[in-house]
Amino acid sequence: MTTTPPSAISALGLRKSYGDKVVLDGIDLDVPSGRIWSLLGPNGAGKTTMVQILSTLIRPDAGTVQVAGHDLAKDPDAVRRSIGVTGQFAAVDEMLTGEENLLLMGDLHHLDRRTSRRRADELLQQFDLEDAGKKVASTYSGGMRRKLDLAMTLVGNPRIIFLDEPTTGLDPRSRHTMWEIIRGLVANEGITIFLTTQYLEEADELADRIAVLDHGKLVAQGTPAELKSLVPGSHILLTFGDTTELDAAARVLGGSAGDDQGLTLRVPSNGDLGAIRGLLDRLDAASVTAKNLSIHTPDLDDVFLTLTGRPAAAGEAAENAAKETV
Repeated sequence: MTTTPPSAISALGLRKSYGDKVVLDGIDLDVPSGRIWSLLGPNGAGKTTMVQILSTLIRPDAGTVQVAGHDLAKDPDAVRRSIGVTGQFAAVDEMLTGEENLLLMGDLHHLDRRTSRRRADELLQQFDLEDAGKKVASTYSGGMRRKLDLAMTLVGNPRIIFLDEPTTGLDPRSRHTMWEIIRGLVANEGITIFLTTQYLEEADELADRIAVLDHGKLVAQGTPAELKSLVPGSHILLTFGDTTELDAAARVLGGSAGDDQGLTLRVPSNGDLGAIRGLLDRLDAASVTAKNLSIHTPDLDDVFLTLTGRPAAAGEAAENAAKETV
């Protein structure tokens, strides 16, 4: 008889206030082991406060929390031994070499010198930093610095890693490299990733499940596909060669919206293969031919805007946005 492994993180009725400001208002969550779980929310929604609580940096006002099977209130030291935290800004000592940074982390984890050096060598190889290991971190590129920062988090072999904005400031190539590293940690080592990010594309690419936090409450949880299905607006966009074809198609496909200038017709649809086939069969039966067909479904930006009433910060604006002050 097989048993279900415990959740990596679970919380019930989690609350936190600062004076009259309620930051977390009765949060219930369950993060499965060996998965990437992403928390989204506008600045000030309470994301940083939640991570600080789950990583033992601050105490909640109410609620029960289990992290890696340990009670957060009763055994915070066991929680700390099970987790790693990588913040938005790399916690790298730029006066030390990459190897020295890793050895320093080994000392902080009370590893003996031989074990610490072996672990440093393993991580330099794993993160493709062997050639840079003897160089001071101040000479590293942004992507190399982020890789070293994550490698430092792994020195203590954590089972859960909190990643706060892990690719902020990285160029697209470095961002994709970091995504592959994160996927590898989950697929090859079974590590659980608790990801907070302002890049909705990042959550869409990486996360198995996403939760949206707004005004201290979780307003939605689910897979990326499940969250997108909450937002109406899926449609098929047809493009025609002239207005005669466009008008004929509009007559055949009642309830669609036409654009005479763009020669396009927007047809509400969930975009699955059956719907597309049925639409094309109806046009073919009426001897109407479309030049182009494209499927449009809501993305996480649409989900974010619908659920929070605000667009998600993106690109440079997100990188320069202030972190939560609570």
